[in-house]
Amino acid sequence: MNPSEGRYARQQILPEIGIEGQRKLAQSNILIIGCGALGGFQAELLARAGVGTIRIVDRDIIDITNLQRQILFDEKDAAAHIAKSEAAAHRLRSINSEVVVETRAVDVTPANIEALVTGSDLVLDGTDNFETRYLINDTCVKHGMTWIYGGVIGTTGMVMVIRAGSGPCLRCLMPNKPEPGSFETCDTSGVLNTAVGVVASLQATAALRILTGTEDLGGRLISVDPWQGTFQTFTLKKSDQCPCCGLRQFDYLTSAEISWTTVMCGRNAVQVTPPRSLEVDMNALRTRLQQAGSVTASGLLLRFKAAEGEMVLFPDGRALVLNTTDQARARNLYARYIGT
Repeated sequence: MNPSEGRYARQQILPEIGIEGQRKLAQSNILIIGCGALGGFQAELLARAGVGTIRIVDRDIIDITNLQRQILFDEKDAAAHIAKSEAAAHRLRSINSEVVVETRAVDVTPANIEALVTGSDLVLDGTDNFETRYLINDTCVKHGMTWIYGGVIGTTGMVMVIRAGSGPCLRCLMPNKPEPGSFETCDTSGVLNTAVGVVASLQATAALRILTGTEDLGGRLISVDPWQGTFQTFTLKKSDQCPCCGLRQFDYLTSAEISWTTVMCGRNAVQVTPPRSLEVDMNALRTRLQQAGSVTASGLLLRFKAAEGEMVLFPDGRALVLNTTDQARARNLYARYIGT
C-alpha cells in the first residue's frame, strides 16, 4: 500500500516522524501505569499513533464519577463495575486492531514493579498518588529506564521526562513525598477534564519523540493551566545529593514487605493491598464469602457485601473497601473476611 493511503498516512508525512519513525513506533513496547484519567488519554493517543505494544497496569474498577474525565469508559462500564484494565483493553483493541494490548488488573507495589517494567522501552505515569510515582522513579532509575511523569489537580498540571543517568529524577525535584494532608487532591480541588487532556497529550507527545529517536526533552518541567491559558517551562538540574539518582538509595523499592492501605482519589473507598502478590482462587473465595454475605461476580472481580461493609476483591488479593475513608476500618474488614 502507498504510505500516503494507509492508516498512519497523515502521521507519516510529518517530517518529525516519517516512514522510519512509524516503523520504530510499531516495534515499541510501552508500559502505562494507571489507565484512569491521564493513562486513558495516553493509551488512546498512542494506540491511534501505532505504538506496537501497549501494556496497561491498573488497580481500580470503573465508577460513574470517572466518566467526567476518563475517556476510555462509558456508562455501561460504570454500571458493571468492571476492572479499568479490562474495559481499556476492549476499547483500545476496537480502535486499532494492529496494536497488541496487554493488561494486568494489579496494584503496583515494591514486590511486583520490577517484573512489570521488564521488556518495556518506556514507562508513562497515569497514576494518582505519590507513593506509586516514587516507586516508579526508584525502579526506572535503578534499571536505567526513561519514564514520563504527569499530574493534574484542579485546573493545573505538570509534565516531566525523567531519563535515568542523564538528567534529574523526581526526587531531585522533590526529595521526599509530601506528608498526608499537606497537598491538594482531586477530592479537595476537583479535576478539570481539559487539563487532563492537555497533560496527557504532552506526555504522549514526549513518548512519540522518545520512541522515534528524537531529543527527549529531559530536564524540563512543563507547567500548564488551560483554564488560565498559561504554559511555563522550567529547566531543572540533577542533584548529586539526590537520595535516588545521586546516592542510589531506592527507599521506596526496598519496602517490599509493607502492606499498603490507600484512600482512593475522588472515591469514598480505601484500597487494601497485601504485602506480597497473591494468586487467589476466586471461585473458592466466592463460595466461602457466600456464607457471610452476598457475592456477585463482575468479570475478573468479586463484589462482597455484609452488614459491616462492602468490598470489591481482585485476583491478586487486593480489595477496595467501599463507602469509607477510614483506613483502620478497611484493614479490619479485610482481615475479618479475607485474612491477613
